[in-house]
Amino acid sequence: MRPVEVEPVPATDLAKPLTLLEEALREGEPVPDEFANSLRKAVENKEVEVLVARTEGRIAGVAVLAYRLNVSAGGRFASIEDLYVHPEARRRGVGRALLRAVDEHCAEHGISYIEVQMEDDAAEAFYAAVGYEPEEGTRVLSRSLAIPEV
Repeated sequence: MRPVEVEPVPATDLAKPLTLLEEALREGEPVPDEFANSLRKAVENKEVEVLVARTEGRIAGVAVLAYRLNVSAGGRFASIEDLYVHPEARRRGVGRALLRAVDEHCAEHGISYIEVQMEDDAAEAFYAAVGYEPEEGTRVLSRSLAIPEV
């Protein structure tokens, strides 16, 4: 496999990375148009970055990085909202290249704290292998709300 090239995607060119994420994370179901438009605006406003990893000219992986304000820290932090590597490109440095790019982009923005939430042991092992550690004393709770259709 050739070297991995990672670059941010402009707001006007999100279709292909979004399609890859939809196929992998939403079983092919497209995100609603309203969400896609919100994502484009967030990328334009530099609140979110979409990074694409390419090998041999093809998209091999995508990372979605969100920048957020945090009052207790008195600054901004970043969270990896989504990171996906195509199965054929796994164990070939694509995920690591995406995380190196995440580090570089955060450093450019003066951000020293990056968090990620994951659902399985394999993802946890991957992040731990590149230096991510469990956040002691932090618990994640969630709640789903029924949103009436308009």
